[in-house]
Amino acid sequence: MSLFIEVIIGLWFYATVWFIFGIIKKRNDVADVAWGIGFCFVVIYLFFTKNPGIYVSIIYGLVMIWGLRLSIHIYNRHKDKPEDFRYANWRKEWGKAFYLRSYLQVYLLQAFFLFIICSPLIYIASFNDILSLPFTAIGIVTWLLGFVWESVGDFQLSQFVKNRRDKNQIMTSGLWKYSRHPNYFGEILMWWGIFIIIIPLPNSFYFIISPLTITILLRYVSGVPMLEAKYDQNEEFQKYKQRTPAVIPKFWLLH
Repeated sequence: MSLFIEVIIGLWFYATVWFIFGIIKKRNDVADVAWGIGFCFVVIYLFFTKNPGIYVSIIYGLVMIWGLRLSIHIYNRHKDKPEDFRYANWRKEWGKAFYLRSYLQVYLLQAFFLFIICSPLIYIASFNDILSLPFTAIGIVTWLLGFVWESVGDFQLSQFVKNRRDKNQIMTSGLWKYSRHPNYFGEILMWWGIFIIIIPLPNSFYFIISPLTITILLRYVSGVPMLEAKYDQNEEFQKYKQRTPAVIPKFWLLH
């Protein structure tokens, strides 16, 4: 059986388990926690079925660190709070079709995108360590920059939310001075780093779909638009939005 097919089947099972867990917990935002862990699930499977060499093992290890950090961060953000407003709105809108639409549009759709984004990781599993050292080095440095950027951005925001007195107050300092979603910029950068690593491999261009998908999702679909919708009536945010780019930082912004 093709390794890609094996991963698809595994992700279907993974998504179904989280769907059941979401029903039990009565909150679909558990899918956000499942996102990072899903990548860990994939690389663990690849590691034990393909016995990768040192370079590929390092790449898988980096993805594991990112996935665990992201899921722990999101879990801590959601802990002891009501269901995230996006999922809560869908719960009301979907009515009697809630369970079916949740399974298809939250869990299975997430598994589909997870598969697309981690496809380069599946691809390199078959090549073991037949990788170009210069491209691997550049890709890992790019990945590390993205990881640090996302982690620092998340930390700065969590500290801000913890200490602010007014819920309408918004984060405009630190990395958030240079873009409205520095954490998204970091995540996007990481997956472009993975793509750089596989460039020397045959037919690697097909897998540009991975960084393109995460870029489009975060910038135009489930990321920026959905999160910023709740700030439509926030005048402070609208001013911030006018002077600050959404994702790609402008380092010359000094305000």
